[in-house]
Amino acid sequence: MIVLGATPIGNLGDASPRLVEALRTMPVVAAEDTRTTMRLLAALGVEERPRLIALHDHNERERAGDLVELAREADVLVLSDAGMPTVSDPGYHLVEAAIAAGVAVSVIPGPSAVISALAVSGLPTDRFSFEGFLPRRPGERRSAFAALSTERRTMVFFESPQRLAESLAAAAEAFGPGRRAAVCRELTKKFEEVRRGGLGELADWAAEGVRGEICLVIEGAAPSTVTMETGTEQVLALVAAGARLKEASAEVAEATGLGRRELYQAVLDARRTP
Repeated sequence: MIVLGATPIGNLGDASPRLVEALRTMPVVAAEDTRTTMRLLAALGVEERPRLIALHDHNERERAGDLVELAREADVLVLSDAGMPTVSDPGYHLVEAAIAAGVAVSVIPGPSAVISALAVSGLPTDRFSFEGFLPRRPGERRSAFAALSTERRTMVFFESPQRLAESLAAAAEAFGPGRRAAVCRELTKKFEEVRRGGLGELADWAAEGVRGEICLVIEGAAPSTVTMETGTEQVLALVAAGARLKEASAEVAEATGLGRRELYQAVLDARRTP
């Protein structure tokens, strides 16, 4: 079978006994970076050396088929550099191929930067969305935030420390400077820090420079009474961000309770109005 193994996101003490046992006994390990895996084996005191196969963003589609066939005969442990494979890391296409081929997929759960950041953020945890890495280009980043303008769930993002200040400023512009957020830095590591506050305040703080691996957690939109006019504006914002009118109308209708057909027609009427 294919076994997805969660690795520590910083603190080696978070490696589970099941992961250590798998590293000792599984004959094949597909690793995002084989050098990182070799260091992990050494740090955990694992003397056995499995067969290491590189599986990363640039070769996953090509190697998925071979790994699936290999997994018919022997267990294949899949590791990313940190956290759970497939979550903003290689592994999804391999899992997809394994399921299509009827090969079992299992998991060794463990550390997760997403869940850890959400838990310590101080923001609502009952419903949340993970949005992955924010776009690098400013225009695409603004469009991404515009598409989330009606999102009421807590949102979790990955971001580079070099772009954090720009992203916080863009989020403050899109959601308002007072929207609550938390910057979770270097989770489980020696210099772990969680900075909480409004988006505007956090943008000013980050402008001085931030280091380390970053998770950004942003509060969802507050419930509001939506009129057909504001619903139309939300649909237009989604369309401007790249969504199709039909899908945008359906999304806003579901979020607001407004009629999908009525929204669709209202947007068409708004476009005809000079």
